[in-house]
Amino acid sequence: GAFAAAPASAQDAQEVQRIEITGSNIKRLDVETSSPVQVITREEIKRTGASSIKELLDLQPASGSARSTLSDVNGSNSFASGASAASLRNLGKQSTLILLNFRRVSPFAVADFSEVFTNLDSLPLDAVERVEILKNGASAIYGSDAVAGVINIITRKDYRGFEVGGSYEESLTSRTFKKYTGSLTGGFGDLAEDGYNVLANVEVYKRDSVIWRDVLQYMNPATFQFLPQTLATQYSTFSYPGNVNFQAVEGCAPELNIDGLCRFDRYTRFEAMPAADRVNALISGTVNLGERTQLFSELLWSRTETKYISPFQAYGPALGSTTWGDPTTNSARTFFNRGLPAEHPLNNSGAEAEFRYRFIDAPSGSTSTADNYRFFVGLRGGWGEFDWEGALGYMGSKVKDKQRGQFSDSGFKAVIGDYNDPVLAADFFNKPNGYRIGQPNSAEVIDTLFPEFGTTAETSQIFLDGKISGEIGKLSAGPILLATGFDLRRERLRITPSDELLIGDIVGFGNASADSSRTFGAIFGEVSIPVVKELEATVAARVDKFPGFDAQLSPKLGLRYQPAPELLLRATAETGFRAPNLTEAAKSRKFSFDNGVVDPQRCPAALAYSDDLIAQAEALPDNDPQVPVLLAQADNVVNTECGAGVPNITAENPTLKPEESKSYSLGIVLEPVKDFNVSFDYWNIKRKNEIGLRETDELLAQEDDPPPGVIISRSPLSQDTTFDAAAQALYGVTVGPLASITNQFENVSKTRTSGIDIGVASKFGTPIGELSLDLNATYLINYQEFSTTRNAYGYNLAGRYTYPRLSTSLAAALTTGGFTNGFRVRYASATSLTGDVADTEQGTWTTDGCRDFFGIEASECRVGASTLVDYFFSYEGIKNLTVGVNIQNIFNEQPEADVRALFESGGFIIPPNEEDARRRVIRLTLSYKFI
Repeated sequence: GAFAAAPASAQDAQEVQRIEITGSNIKRLDVETSSPVQVITREEIKRTGASSIKELLDLQPASGSARSTLSDVNGSNSFASGASAASLRNLGKQSTLILLNFRRVSPFAVADFSEVFTNLDSLPLDAVERVEILKNGASAIYGSDAVAGVINIITRKDYRGFEVGGSYEESLTSRTFKKYTGSLTGGFGDLAEDGYNVLANVEVYKRDSVIWRDVLQYMNPATFQFLPQTLATQYSTFSYPGNVNFQAVEGCAPELNIDGLCRFDRYTRFEAMPAADRVNALISGTVNLGERTQLFSELLWSRTETKYISPFQAYGPALGSTTWGDPTTNSARTFFNRGLPAEHPLNNSGAEAEFRYRFIDAPSGSTSTADNYRFFVGLRGGWGEFDWEGALGYMGSKVKDKQRGQFSDSGFKAVIGDYNDPVLAADFFNKPNGYRIGQPNSAEVIDTLFPEFGTTAETSQIFLDGKISGEIGKLSAGPILLATGFDLRRERLRITPSDELLIGDIVGFGNASADSSRTFGAIFGEVSIPVVKELEATVAARVDKFPGFDAQLSPKLGLRYQPAPELLLRATAETGFRAPNLTEAAKSRKFSFDNGVVDPQRCPAALAYSDDLIAQAEALPDNDPQVPVLLAQADNVVNTECGAGVPNITAENPTLKPEESKSYSLGIVLEPVKDFNVSFDYWNIKRKNEIGLRETDELLAQEDDPPPGVIISRSPLSQDTTFDAAAQALYGVTVGPLASITNQFENVSKTRTSGIDIGVASKFGTPIGELSLDLNATYLINYQEFSTTRNAYGYNLAGRYTYPRLSTSLAAALTTGGFTNGFRVRYASATSLTGDVADTEQGTWTTDGCRDFFGIEASECRVGASTLVDYFFSYEGIKNLTVGVNIQNIFNEQPEADVRALFESGGFIIPPNEEDARRRVIRLTLSYKFI
């Protein structure tokens, strides 16, 4: 029950061992503190059917939307591909602290643009004893990145024996989405009898790649109406060996020669699930040195590798141009897709030919390989009424991202030709030792055209921590307990793009780099005061000091009031903060490219110029050869100045302030009968000074008086390719075209959110066995983000796109002898397709916008509620043997159609949700304990 561990007297407190609870440094006898903590036991973990920490956390209602949180499945286009993160309360991966056995683990070495986070894929699942989720802030206890909450993964302790386990998983619908796990766990030594214990665990994980072509037929039929399965969507005319002047090149496979055009099945290169291989190893040991002193140590090491398959590079004039940036000059570069020259052997038209091609002979994909490690050694013991502990450790992460399949600009010119020539050279796409269309090409040519590129990154931390806790006095209601300690760290981060990225040679790609370090530390204290017998007050504070910033105080007050054994009231109030990370405040640089930029100083003139050009064209006879020239110029003028592409250089800002937060919680826990308790907790979090970037249009609006650190560069009027001198005078153009924008991180935004968590836990006997019931639910009352351009909060997103108001997980398990059977019901309420203010102002994804822009009726302009039922079974009737079966989505429900995700993921090209094809999944588990 909720209060079963509460002591009856101080004497009992001395006889029962105190334990450390997530969210408090004070060891205590009662697991229910003033802060709400969800505990997921080892047995409950097995019943979820999760095969990784990431999958387990995605099932929890307090987590943000699984689809909007970074994972190695959906992260191929992120800066931090090959990694997975957690986000409590939708507040982002940087505001959720991940602990392993009450200590931090190393962040992933590659920031997701600027967000630094812990890679969940580097943490073991099989060695876990329980997971504790603190659902409100804990900056006063743990520091900078615990604004939204803490997830503490606690591994097995004092384990003895040798155990082998494994699992196999696949979709029963498509017979794909296969996963395999295996583990070895060994432990020896009894702390009480032998004076030592050593635990070792090795876990391997493998996931197969799934291609959409193999599972497309299992998609939700409701989605198909928005994804027409026509030749235009399934099969592309950008193919191999290609099409010249809309005729298939000789050598096209007969089954792909359709209506005289050579086609390519694009779904053979769209990946629903990337392949992954992981190894996690954990070794921990404890040795008794004396009556109350122990030496302890822990080593964590993991390697994760995720392999992504990408579409083959397509080429042809119909694709237009690609503009990106040159980091060496901070200027724009443009790659032009051209046709074939008049002299090319495949071209008999006498002019530059229309050409469509796909480089299927070149490798296309990426691999992210990451090593993560943590090692520490420490001492713990007792001194009078106090317990003390300290540790010295080293941790870090190394990441290598390798990618191929995109053009090298210099390589293209070397083995194909210069696309900038007004008239293509006769040997364009026909050089003697260059690339040959539809023919075998040497590895040297392919490597020149499609070189390997990517990023290497490394982060490391040396840490020293210590704390002491115990009784410092007594009041009539009980002992006063104190905990205090320190945490010192030295961290370093280095992110290095490959040479090809640094010189802007990869068409369409930017880069991110960093090389910085810092030393920081904190002291903290916490006091538990029994005000009266029924009321306990906990006061905590932490002072963090980062270089370049004033010391930051984070206080917390917690109240725990238990007027009767069946009733507990609790409340917390605290402030928190997040210090800028090394990519935000220390030496770093990100070079990217903004497309669709509206230049406020040149776009109005461009619109007027375009109108005049169109008027000139309309005044001419339809067959006048100048008509298409004038209309094309009119389009180009608008596209260049009202939808420009501009290099964007983002730099660190050493003057940043920390992000700050205030959070409150108020809860009630009821236990009307033994082994049945219900909890309701209201939470409210407000965060300000959020670190981010101002929107480009906001910067351009302030060009005459830009914010500090912002530089807007323009080319001279003499280099203006849109307006000649006469047009400049006629339309009042006085500034040159945008050349680049240098930006820096700022404290630009804020967020506020609130909701209610509901928990029910029950266990009671029945005539056929013990029945347990567990419910966890989160009701989102409010979630709002501040808009700097509007200088106001946006709409309440609760119930809007990707923010369901209600998320629940209800599990029931019946144990009869060696058999356990149970069900889990997962529910998420419906959402509209409308997001924040921009959707309403632009008219997109509103009810009217769905109809007018996308032809979608009001009933389809939403994502319907989702209810999934899982089944689990285990048998332990044979000595030392446990077998289990988990069936997720036992009724094979189709996920609700998400029309917005479909359009935003490629517009009738890429299905948005692998659940369409996965649906009912079976997972078989087996473990045997030899000793």
